[in-house]
Amino acid sequence: MDLRIFTEPQQGATYDTLLAVAKATEDLGFDAFFRSDHYLRMGTVDGLPGPTDAWITLAGLARETKRIRLGTLMTAGTFRLPGVLAIQVAQVDQMSGGRVELGLGAGWFEEEHKAYGIPFPKEKFARLEEQLEIVTGLWATDPGKTFDFHGTYYDLTDSPALPKPAQRKIPVLVGGHGPSRTPRLAAQYADEFNMPFASVEDSERQFGRVRAAAEEAGRGDALTYSNALVVCVGRDEAEVARRAAAIGREVDELKLNGLAGSPAEVVDKIGRYAEAGSSRVYLQVLDLDDLDHLELISAQVQSQLS
Repeated sequence: MDLRIFTEPQQGATYDTLLAVAKATEDLGFDAFFRSDHYLRMGTVDGLPGPTDAWITLAGLARETKRIRLGTLMTAGTFRLPGVLAIQVAQVDQMSGGRVELGLGAGWFEEEHKAYGIPFPKEKFARLEEQLEIVTGLWATDPGKTFDFHGTYYDLTDSPALPKPAQRKIPVLVGGHGPSRTPRLAAQYADEFNMPFASVEDSERQFGRVRAAAEEAGRGDALTYSNALVVCVGRDEAEVARRAAAIGREVDELKLNGLAGSPAEVVDKIGRYAEAGSSRVYLQVLDLDDLDHLELISAQVQSQLS
């Protein structure tokens, strides 16, 4: 079971804070550092000092880390034109020496689009399908050849399809709860399917749908299956309660909907997700100043799963 650290910087974090978390992620033996791609805080937090751009952040971290994978859960397809996104991600992959992964979603948070003047189209899923085809097609085009795409929403003519990423193929993540269109898109374009903030039972059901779609597409066992879950671990009940209060959550709710409790409790629940088909968990860490939390997870959770 791979454990990856997943952050939500729109809730309030500087680049320096993210750098400290990324370096701890690397030093403590976790597999990867991922971040959300949002421009507006959610809930009652003030979000200060304001948003950081996902791919600018990852470009910086690419030069300041050496081992960990770097990526997004999920880049909003509404934020960037697909050709520009392909250039950005390929460049960050080069800067990292081939450690980047792209999670790409349709975009959903209308308020952040209004706040920063970003168009919020009505038909987002069909756009996402074209975006996936364009981004992966640009990277896959042989050097010296050109890429063309003529769709409903995007039109590319004689693209040199440059630059190329350092990796032969940048892993692409698709995720979500949709019962039909999402599995089809994952089966066609993704290397990993991520089930965000879902129960063991719902995850197993959705993994089955994606697996069936992959088999129908002739891809069989080509996909990795993963979960994203909020994490709140403590050595005793008081420490769990303190960490839950720090992120404005209740312990019982976190135990029901995430990975919360003692290290033993969290290891046991991760095991249940593994039985459902998951081989990777993105640990949503919401208090980015609590690096002791990461140390505890590394020492007493990850050590039992590696």
